[in-house]
Amino acid sequence: MQPVLRLARPSATSVTSVTSVTRSHRLHRLQRLQRPPLPPARRFSASPTASARYGFIGLGQMGYNMAQNLHAKLDPAADSLALFDINPAAGDKLKQAATAGAPITVVPSVAEAAKDADYVVTVLPEPVHVKGVYKEILAGGLKTTGKTLFVDCSTIDPASSRDVAATVAAAPGDAAFVDAPMSGGVVGASAGTLTFMLGSPSALVSDVEPLLLKMGKKVLHCGDQGAGLAAKLANNYLLAINNIGTAEAMNLGVQLGLDPKVLASVINVSTGKCWPSEVNNPVAGVVPTAPANRDYAGGFGIALMRKDLRLAIAAAQGAGAKLALADAASGLYESAEKTEQCKGRDFSVVYRYLGGKEPVE
Repeated sequence: MQPVLRLARPSATSVTSVTSVTRSHRLHRLQRLQRPPLPPARRFSASPTASARYGFIGLGQMGYNMAQNLHAKLDPAADSLALFDINPAAGDKLKQAATAGAPITVVPSVAEAAKDADYVVTVLPEPVHVKGVYKEILAGGLKTTGKTLFVDCSTIDPASSRDVAATVAAAPGDAAFVDAPMSGGVVGASAGTLTFMLGSPSALVSDVEPLLLKMGKKVLHCGDQGAGLAAKLANNYLLAINNIGTAEAMNLGVQLGLDPKVLASVINVSTGKCWPSEVNNPVAGVVPTAPANRDYAGGFGIALMRKDLRLAIAAAQGAGAKLALADAASGLYESAEKTEQCKGRDFSVVYRYLGGKEPVE
């Protein structure tokens, strides 16, 4: 005969406990229902997924390709794009190349590019240019209805960026300024595969991200305004050091009799692996797509690397962060840039400056 299973009757204590928990949950729910609703998060009147007016300032190698990709993804029936560059021919060229899509206007000033815009993207060379452009924009006045979101993709120091953000916030009107420097170079800007390092209040990320994804494929929110630039400069400082280290290591191995392809294959499966060794190797013939195979033409210019290194050093001094290799690296890039056979070339040309062996044509 099978034994009969009997369920234990809950004790009075357990019943009282369950009842108390139930009452507590009901009371908590009632209190939540009685709370006043939270104020809505600050939003912009236009959304990159709806009708919007865009301004784009700075049509250099990066900016031109970014503006072209932005335009290609705008709504032809609802959106518009105003362009400005100190070289008007750049805007005219982009407009002529865009045979379809949203209407493009090439304007005569930065104030004109920004005055009616919901979104303004700036891509400028140096802090002085960023400060000057925003001073001129604000002097022209912001639009009187609706909000304006300024997205600065320039690589400058975080302190200068924060100064501009504070100036924008204090100006009459309703506007916000965020930093979104990018990684990927001219190739990434052309292909629309850039990675943006965003410095922005969390409440604005959902407004900025769709705009940036029209020009790239990834947005990394690094923190509040200025944090994107902090991340970019830290990364590029490391890149500057890795590039020199790779050039020295490749030169050392080749001088010791190693085939550069064999040496690179060892490094790239070992602890020395890095972007300069694997993707941008400084020795011709190792990575077919690297600038070293084109006499170091194209790529990330040595002058830009020197500029980013200078900005990183300035930021480190302001933050009290010790950079033990900074002065030596900065001196090397400065000397290499002044050398005729290195000037204007990709920053991996430091291999040549160090006396590295190159194929004989």
